[in-house]
Amino acid sequence: MRVSRGVPLIAVALLALTVPGPAPAWATAARDGRCAHQQRVHVPGAEFQERACLGDLTTSGLAGTPYTDMADQAGLTAQGTRHPSGVPGTQIDGYFPDDSHFNATHGWRHDAQFVIRLPDRWNGGLVVTGAPGTRKQYATDTAISDQVLAQGYAYAATDKGNSGPDFYRDGTRPGDAVAEWNARTTQLTRAAERAVAHRYGHAPRRTYMTGISNGGYLTRWQLENHPELYDGGLDWEGALWTEGGPNLLTSLPTAVARTLGRAGDEDMHAAGFAHGSEFLWPYHEKAYWGVTQKIYRAEFDPSYDTGCPGASAGSTAEQILAPCASDAAYDYASRPASVHRAVARVALTGRIGKPLITLHGDLDALLPKAADSDVYAQMIDASGRGRLHRYYTVLGGTHVDGLYDAYPQQLRPILPCYRSAFDVLTDWVERSTQPPADHAVGRPASGNVVNSCAVNADAPGR
Repeated sequence: MRVSRGVPLIAVALLALTVPGPAPAWATAARDGRCAHQQRVHVPGAEFQERACLGDLTTSGLAGTPYTDMADQAGLTAQGTRHPSGVPGTQIDGYFPDDSHFNATHGWRHDAQFVIRLPDRWNGGLVVTGAPGTRKQYATDTAISDQVLAQGYAYAATDKGNSGPDFYRDGTRPGDAVAEWNARTTQLTRAAERAVAHRYGHAPRRTYMTGISNGGYLTRWQLENHPELYDGGLDWEGALWTEGGPNLLTSLPTAVARTLGRAGDEDMHAAGFAHGSEFLWPYHEKAYWGVTQKIYRAEFDPSYDTGCPGASAGSTAEQILAPCASDAAYDYASRPASVHRAVARVALTGRIGKPLITLHGDLDALLPKAADSDVYAQMIDASGRGRLHRYYTVLGGTHVDGLYDAYPQQLRPILPCYRSAFDVLTDWVERSTQPPADHAVGRPASGNVVNSCAVNADAPGR
């Protein structure tokens, strides 16, 4: 991990497209004259970058090309989700100086990778995000990039400086890897704003921070620590880290204990997992709870069980995802002060400095809202910043929209509500239109639940 500021540009590589016969739609834009003036656009501080002038910056045009990674987006959106297309512009891929090598995208094996997309028809704004979970820079192309590009925003995303289930190995002391996530997001925001100015002749008039899960955590942290960089933020079920709890290390041990037959439903409910979410628990036992507890415990408390440090304790997918037996008894409150200090380095305070909207599904079975966004909303209120915050609970929403396809009668995707909430945020910031008060967004009795949602005070289930 090495976060640099003000590093001079070391290399600029222009991507040459050699396409025999008729060019595919995503490449045709490189043949016309409008691309010539974009060759001087660059990202300050990048160690390496390459530019491409493309006919469509959305996943409709980029799927199957080197300019996105559909596999890294798997499970985040529901099948049947409609996505905009036909947004020509320039894409810049590259990386900032770093000494870790988890991200093998493009064969670079270099972390701190980013993507910046600059639409030809720009509305004057910039949207910044960081990867959810342990994914990489293209993870939210379908969920976030497509829509904001179609609205005319420039878009920038970072891999957070480390990725994959062994991300906790980055850095030299507990908490370093997560602390880098925040630094990389700040770094990219500053660089992207300058790249936008190079492209369009002036800096963004508005910059928004947003993200899903760990990207939601980044949104919260940025608005608390660097509000001068942003005009507002949209937090989609961000992870909560507080020094004294709650945090992932206070809720997940109960889930691990249940996986191992050492805890019952009543214990899960006491830990914050919602009544009614039980049908999701078997899936999370296999896919989320064990590995998530292992990797964050290894990040903040590496001495707890050196025989089962994290994902590296397994060599197969089943072994990596399986829980460590010792984690069923993990008690964050009783761990040494050094563990709490490590969490404190990245902890949230609720002291946001710009408008923030939070969305959270009531059936989230990884980050239960009772132990997460409910608490964060209380922290914001306690800090005297409640006027800057709106909190909408999406009834039937869970942590990843892809689960809707398996449980269409019990779940609803959050993405359409996220898109609606983004419009509410921009109206709040740019037109001083007061957003609806905190409320629950009910599942409509009819209509296209995959592609529509009204985040307003009259929504069913208020």
